[in-house]
Amino acid sequence: MKSVIGTGSALERLKKFIPASVQPKFNSVEEWQAWQEAEGRKRSEEIDKQNQRARSEKIFGRAGIQALHRSCSFANYQVSSPEQRQAYSMAKSYAQNFGGGGFASFVFSGAPGTGKNHLAAAIGNYLLAAGHSVLVVTIPDLMLRVRECYDEGQSESSLLNDLCNVDLLVLDEVGIQRGSSGEKVIINQVIDRRLSAMKPVGILSNLNYEELVTTLGARVIDRLRMDSGVWVNFDWASYRGKVSNLRAVGGKGAADGQ
Repeated sequence: MKSVIGTGSALERLKKFIPASVQPKFNSVEEWQAWQEAEGRKRSEEIDKQNQRARSEKIFGRAGIQALHRSCSFANYQVSSPEQRQAYSMAKSYAQNFGGGGFASFVFSGAPGTGKNHLAAAIGNYLLAAGHSVLVVTIPDLMLRVRECYDEGQSESSLLNDLCNVDLLVLDEVGIQRGSSGEKVIINQVIDRRLSAMKPVGILSNLNYEELVTTLGARVIDRLRMDSGVWVNFDWASYRGKVSNLRAVGGKGAADGQ
């Protein structure tokens, strides 16, 4: 109580020396204490995010997005058809509306080379720039890490917990090991834990809707639709052979925005 009274008296004395034209940042002890608490929470959140990135780096030797896709953005995504324009718009809208009390997931489905990874990385880079934590991991890499846990006599529980701590987890190459019951179990556990914690999941796959239902199960697909989850079909030819680099472009065919 003495410290509060002392602080209040100091504030009152300080006000006597402040010019009338200057508006003090705090008008009362309560305002000062509220500011201190808010700053403490902000710092705590920053430390939590740093710890999340450190755990991701420990698990997969990296955090965030693979080097190949770190320069992917909405600005350098090439649009040459109405369908690609729609995919671009849905992905950008997802990034811009991320969080906000929702936990919508997304599924990008289509043949190789159609831009699924580019738009997923654009979402991830956008969110990273906004201070969110993001991890993009392939299913083969995930299953390899699970096997390493077993070989080292560890439980996969801590691995799953770490995967559930990032703000956005994107699972790439889903279905590449079709027929693997272990893959299906792990993906089910990851999606269940994240959505139960209201954390979204991104899915990238070469499989269509029916194949994904067969591979992952109707229950998983249904959960991915929670909170108005986004499903985008990439139904056009591969353009990998046409891509020479990923620098931002402003010419014809380039999508607008970041």
